[in-house]
Amino acid sequence: MGELAQARTEPKGLLRITAPYDYGTSVIVPLVTAFTARYSDCKVELNLSDKMIDLIADNMDIAIRGGWLADSSLQARRIGSFRQFLVGPPQLADKIAELNDPADLPSLRFVTNTALREPLEWTFTRGGDRETRTVRFKPDIAINATPAVMEAVKQGGGLSVLPDFLATADVSNGRLIHILPEWHLPSGGVYTVYPAARFRPPKVSAFVDMLTDALKRQLLFPL
Repeated sequence: MGELAQARTEPKGLLRITAPYDYGTSVIVPLVTAFTARYSDCKVELNLSDKMIDLIADNMDIAIRGGWLADSSLQARRIGSFRQFLVGPPQLADKIAELNDPADLPSLRFVTNTALREPLEWTFTRGGDRETRTVRFKPDIAINATPAVMEAVKQGGGLSVLPDFLATADVSNGRLIHILPEWHLPSGGVYTVYPAARFRPPKVSAFVDMLTDALKRQLLFPL
């Protein structure tokens, strides 16, 4: 009886996941590799898209979503967070050095991420929210995928806002400049989202446990 119960709770079968292209490539792909190595009876199909996938229509077991969730009938759980950086290319270092306040930012070129719900208006805060500036940028280049936005910035296309899990390494090695770092943009959440159900298959629970544990131990990126 014990062996039968264990077999019923052992993760197995095809796990279908959807995630945003940027977070999926940077975070979920390495985790999928570790997951399939640990659970040899599991296979994973990962759908990377910045469009909102219909979990039920597309027969997905779980979605990983970032930012700010809209109300829906789906079940969601917040498992982490990320910061957002305003960044620019070294080619604009002289102009960036002249910036003193977020109000000065619209004078520079901007690469818009059209995958975001509000890609042009950003609110900056400083000193524990004692100072606030809301800036509206004018798009010079518009791109619908975050990694491509980052590449456009690195090539000198202008400024943009990028999540820390993509931008931190390039800021550290000088390929990107963190602009006005004393001013902060809103942090976003990382969520697991499921179709409404009374029972979660072991494969889903096991994957979420691995992701949550990795985030807590900061193996993927710092919260």
